[in-house]
Amino acid sequence: MKMSDENSKYWIWFSRIEKITCIQKKKLLEKFKSPEKIWNLDKIRLSEILDLNENCINEILNEKYRCDLKIYEEYMRNNDIHMITIFDKKYPQKLKNIYDPPIILFAKGNLELLEKKGVAMVGCRECSIYGKNVAQKLSYELAKQNICIISGLAKGIDKYSHIGALEAQGDTIAVIGNGIDNIYPYENQYLSEQILKNNGLIITEYIIGTKPNKINFPARNRIISGLSDGVLVIEAKKKSGSLITADFGLEQGKEVFAVPGNIDNSNSIGTNDLIKQGANIVTSYKDIINLIVTV
Repeated sequence: MKMSDENSKYWIWFSRIEKITCIQKKKLLEKFKSPEKIWNLDKIRLSEILDLNENCINEILNEKYRCDLKIYEEYMRNNDIHMITIFDKKYPQKLKNIYDPPIILFAKGNLELLEKKGVAMVGCRECSIYGKNVAQKLSYELAKQNICIISGLAKGIDKYSHIGALEAQGDTIAVIGNGIDNIYPYENQYLSEQILKNNGLIITEYIIGTKPNKINFPARNRIISGLSDGVLVIEAKKKSGSLITADFGLEQGKEVFAVPGNIDNSNSIGTNDLIKQGANIVTSYKDIINLIVTV
């Protein structure tokens, strides 16, 4: 954290407030220019802001978010966790362009990857052998072409996408849906260590101490797609978080790709439907390279 301790205190406080959205936080920052000024507002002043209901105002004034801020600062400093605010030069331009950009990012590892050409790779947690092999193969080949592999460090397709990039000695970013001090699932702890050891990056919008609540993961997906130049879905059931990521990609103007699958396998329903709806069909890494290298 390179900002002053005083400034970081207010940003940490602002990131801890749970029940106001990124869009509301962004509007507050646009109006008041800094979290310090928001910290000093009283209930009367906050009630004049049309976008804030009483619950939001009470959240901002809740004393629990103002406690122990030094502990957060010290932990992040001691563990090389960077805090990147939406005002920072290192904040990725691709994320600024999405509808509801995270106000703060917490990151560990190689920050230069945030501006690199990248492909988001997502799919089933309970993937098939076919899905595993395709994810590892395509991520390996894309990483060999100097494309950064962006995924969510989840079980299944995410895991094998990161592994393929590491096997290629390429670049990979893991976007997680909880605090950076709490790798989830635990079985991917070693993988997270390998990502950092190999000059990769782990990133989240959630302050340290945040548990992996299931409501965080759909929101996390907009960051996975937002950092990318294209979204590749490898396996997805009919109702899948991977399809949420593809939808975010479409909203953000990204190229969306899908790997066709066995019509008798439920893991292929989502990807085959994406192809029917016009997603780019992928049978080789070249199908992706040809479309994103000029982006």
